[in-house]
Amino acid sequence: MVLALSACTSGGEGADATGDRTIVFATGEPDHLTPGRQTVAFDQVLSVFAPLVTLNEQNELEYVQAESIESDDATTWTITLKDGWTFHNGEPVTAHSYVDAWNHTAYGPNSWENSGQLASISGYADLNPTEGEPVAETMSGLAVVDELTFTVELIGPDSQFPLQLSSGQTGFYPMPEAAYEDLDAYDRRPIGNGPFEMTEPWEDNAEFTVSAYDDYAGEQPTIDGVTFRSYTDMNTAYTDVLAGNADVVFVPAGKMTNAGADFGDRLYAFEAPGVDYLGFPLWDPRYASTELRQAISMAIDRDAVNEAIYGGIHEPATALTAPSMAGTPEGVCGEYCEFDPDAAKALLEQAGGFEGTMEIIYPGGLGIDSLFEAYANQIRQNLGIADVVAKPTTDWAEYYESLTSKTVTGPHFGHWGALYASQQNTLRSLFTETGGCYDCTAYSNAEVDALLAEADAAPTLDESYALYAEVQEVVLEDFPTVPTFSNKYPYVTSPKIAELPAVSGSVVLSLVELSEG
Repeated sequence: MVLALSACTSGGEGADATGDRTIVFATGEPDHLTPGRQTVAFDQVLSVFAPLVTLNEQNELEYVQAESIESDDATTWTITLKDGWTFHNGEPVTAHSYVDAWNHTAYGPNSWENSGQLASISGYADLNPTEGEPVAETMSGLAVVDELTFTVELIGPDSQFPLQLSSGQTGFYPMPEAAYEDLDAYDRRPIGNGPFEMTEPWEDNAEFTVSAYDDYAGEQPTIDGVTFRSYTDMNTAYTDVLAGNADVVFVPAGKMTNAGADFGDRLYAFEAPGVDYLGFPLWDPRYASTELRQAISMAIDRDAVNEAIYGGIHEPATALTAPSMAGTPEGVCGEYCEFDPDAAKALLEQAGGFEGTMEIIYPGGLGIDSLFEAYANQIRQNLGIADVVAKPTTDWAEYYESLTSKTVTGPHFGHWGALYASQQNTLRSLFTETGGCYDCTAYSNAEVDALLAEADAAPTLDESYALYAEVQEVVLEDFPTVPTFSNKYPYVTSPKIAELPAVSGSVVLSLVELSEG
């Protein structure tokens, strides 16, 4: 599921007078560019790498690097690669390119951020024991058959495994042999298998350009390159696109009410399997009460926030997954996702009240200050808690570190854009210890784990939907997060971009399908 970014060819409206066919993408500062490590640089990484599969407009699976992905029992999968693909240094992309990269990403001592995406492969636990040292360096579930074929044995049947291999799950990307010679240098200038190649190393807080790779075996892009320009403040990025100094940016929350007037028909929005929520430091005794968390949820007037902050673009959340996700149970959150200040105050009283200052934490520089100030104001006014403040971190890196180090001090920013088209991704990622974003919520539950395994093994999609809905019911009994909004992703473009058609998509922006304007 992608946005297909379209740019005119030289001489058209999308090229300047010099015939420049490189666009400037305004985005945030990367954390890493190695696929197994990045947590925010989807745009940059997806320009340099190609996935095994992707999804079309109808959410149907389409092969990219893979020739086929097959299984008789949904437990052991055979992946066959297309012949003739190369990395940007000329190395052929082989079965070993995938198996070696997956093992390195999964190996616990490496501490790679996307390791959890591989947790369903047999042998992953040997590389990531709960206690002691790993007993293996490679996963037993991976085996190379020949140069273009390898097998993957999962810890249990999972009919949705092919969806997990799509573009957003970058932990499943390959790496060339050259990467392992100097992984730090590789992180600054990765050698990918995708439509664009790095022309210079990425340096902190500096823009860099990727150029079209002439020998790319997939569909060739029709622009020459993309310059990724990092911004610490996305409001500034928005202003630059408005002025024509950059060409595309996702609209920051603080600009949603202005974007229509500012950009006219150059404002776009598309349905997305993304959800916003407030998380909690569940290890902090002040937030241990389920009733307190429910009270905070009922104190937020989502409709008012949606109009005031988002210009009515988003949808108030009624579940833990977005309604665009197949099988999402509408209204499963029940009364606790409805605005009711009287009921909220009663729940707060049941929880024993709240003493001290409640800090609502969010990452600075993303243009979401007004959103979190609105949350703080509503919680203060509707719950009667005297000291509620919206508190930004310096930037995303500082915010994320506060999650991983468990130093975050109060209700906090949460967002998950599903990385593949299944409720499984959101529910596993946020509400299991090995799902990939346990630090986002600090919540896990043995009953949830068991129900998810049952849902994954369901023989039909319809049966899996019912079980995923049951998972949501169990999670919401504990109410570890406050669902706030189901997302649409708005973005704006400069006049240089001839067309930016909206295709159903996830949190990622793929630059693979660059068609002529």
